[in-house]
Amino acid sequence: MSKLNSQHLTSIGSSLFGLLLSCLNAAHAAAPAALDLTGYVDKQGAISVQFNGDTIDPYFTLQALLLARENGLDISPYAMKWANWMIDRQKPDGTFDRFCLTQGVWSPCKTADADDALMALWLKFLSTMPHEQATNSRWTHSTQLSQANLDRLIDTKRGIYLVSPVYQHGLLMDNLEVLSYQIQPDNKAKAAAAKQLALSIRDVFSDQKTHRFLVSTQAEQKELASAFYPDQVAQIFPLLVDFDFNLLPSPKANYYKQWMKQYRQSWLTQSRHDFAWGVIAVLALKQGDSSSAACWLRESSAAQHTAHWIATDEVARQVLMRHRIEPAGLDVDCN
Repeated sequence: MSKLNSQHLTSIGSSLFGLLLSCLNAAHAAAPAALDLTGYVDKQGAISVQFNGDTIDPYFTLQALLLARENGLDISPYAMKWANWMIDRQKPDGTFDRFCLTQGVWSPCKTADADDALMALWLKFLSTMPHEQATNSRWTHSTQLSQANLDRLIDTKRGIYLVSPVYQHGLLMDNLEVLSYQIQPDNKAKAAAAKQLALSIRDVFSDQKTHRFLVSTQAEQKELASAFYPDQVAQIFPLLVDFDFNLLPSPKANYYKQWMKQYRQSWLTQSRHDFAWGVIAVLALKQGDSSSAACWLRESSAAQHTAHWIATDEVARQVLMRHRIEPAGLDVDCN
């Protein structure tokens, strides 16, 4: 074997350094960025709806954590503490309350807005930590209790889920939340139920005359004036569920573009008088519509950490940042 001269050594060294650098860059790109909920979370792991807020709505916290996890943010610093905080406060019937901060203590102050969607998100969240769910008796009990509670909300005649034992009507978006829980890759036991629920959603909520989705099974909804929420949001909500159940009247990409054509401006200005709806910005990112995502960052920037900004919006902002989406420049027309 011939001896290596200094030039060969230099060449090999450079190649090895380049390979190492490439590997480090690849590892960095693959590693999830850390979610930062500073100002939303306390020492006990409770996560408020708003920045330095005095209200906890478990639905929105679960929505925010799941959105973060599904889009490459590491939620592990918060997930376990939040799960245990919730289990400590789960009621005997499996439901959860909303909480208000009074003299430094989180106390139940309202019932949940919708049991079906909350149960589905809670079960989906627990399933992201399968080891703990299988080995921790408190988590196992919560899973069983929550599933039994969700099962009680099925309308056996129509095949959809009802809001609660008190409110005996079904909501499109709630049923899509349940579907999102049932269609997880590791949830094979729910696969048949998911297909049946998808068919029921189509049969109950698709308005064949208008080619739009009905928001609710309540008859009076047809008499109400259209508003961004819930009517316009409901039209795009099926795209947030990664399941092809032939609900849409046109291909997904075309359907998305049509929604943006009709409602983009309304969505981008929501944070001036309502909530920012950052979850739609994440959907825009997934649809390859970085311009709409960038416009949302610009148009909603003044709302950050105000009453118009919730934990889900903060997660959406961090997801876009992770994908190097910058706010649209002032010279960009976002109309």
